[in-house]
Amino acid sequence: MTTLRGMTWEHPRGYDCQVASAKEYARLTGVEVHWEYRSLQAFADEPLEGLASRYDLLVIDHPHVPLAAPVLAPLDGAGHDTELTALAADAVGNSHASYAHEGHQYGLATDSAAQVAVHRPDLLADPPTDWDAVLELADEGRVLWPAKPIDAYSTLCTLAANRGKPVAAESGRFLAEDDAAAVLDLMHRLAERVPEWCLAANPIEVAEALAGDGQWVYVPLAYGYTNYSRRGFRPHRLKYVDIPAGPDGVAGSQLGGAGIAVSAYSQDVGAARAYAIWLASPQVQSGVYYDAGGQPGYASSWDDDRLNEDSWDFFRGTRRTLDGAWVRPRTAGYMEFQDVVSPWVTAALRGELTDAELVRRASELAERLLGER
Repeated sequence: MTTLRGMTWEHPRGYDCQVASAKEYARLTGVEVHWEYRSLQAFADEPLEGLASRYDLLVIDHPHVPLAAPVLAPLDGAGHDTELTALAADAVGNSHASYAHEGHQYGLATDSAAQVAVHRPDLLADPPTDWDAVLELADEGRVLWPAKPIDAYSTLCTLAANRGKPVAAESGRFLAEDDAAAVLDLMHRLAERVPEWCLAANPIEVAEALAGDGQWVYVPLAYGYTNYSRRGFRPHRLKYVDIPAGPDGVAGSQLGGAGIAVSAYSQDVGAARAYAIWLASPQVQSGVYYDAGGQPGYASSWDDDRLNEDSWDFFRGTRRTLDGAWVRPRTAGYMEFQDVVSPWVTAALRGELTDAELVRRASELAERLLGER
């Protein structure tokens, strides 16, 4: 009997759906996949080299692909190109393409996400649609915002891209001073109007609070979790919608999500590839994967009437944001840049670092890590 090992991340959206899908796959094929998980922070930060030596299948964050490609097995050129072509045509925005590198496909976007907005419809029927309205609602003490380092940095990137001036758009450059100043000014105004604990919170913690006793009603930017839109997951359901409009409308949200990849060191690369392709197929994504808490990655599922009815139109309600999402730079030094700069952003929001110093440090780091090589 073939047995594979997989590593994912700790949440029903990351783990429960994989376990349920693996159980169905074993029933159909006799191939067993045993899944383990790591924390959300480790999912974002942990290098894949060590994991690839121990696991056959990896659920990964797409910005890791340029560095991790040597330890991942290409999915193309191995008898699945017809399926890969169909998946590429079924992509939500740039989700599928974000796992490609130097002409090869190293992952499948089995989970698509970006920063979106979320509210409590029982308490706020009409959520804000622009940033002036967001700040007015925040003045009433009713807004939350996840702004721990990686999420504060993600907001900075979203707001910059929405202004048409994305981070590192030019080789070796962070942001122009004027563009950084405009983005940071909005972030400071928001930070002053949300609870202080938001500066240490991630999207899951904020969603838990929003689904709680009703003190808060809206979040303008947070990675979406369809689980909170489903009946019975928490006492109160949340509704996810497009981000507040900025200069470029609802475009520019930082693309997140997760994808399944195959280790180049797997003892059975062929079996692992076959499982990955099966997992990304529409019938699985819209069936057992979603039903067990997964957040599908491809348009067939995002357009599915049953899934949208079950999730309070999570997919259709955020689709414009996903289709216009911004993909982080594909240079090898980008993940180090993100990891170093993220704490500086939250430090600036806390007043522990001036905006000018943040921009100076980030600009120097971009010149070193993101320049031509």
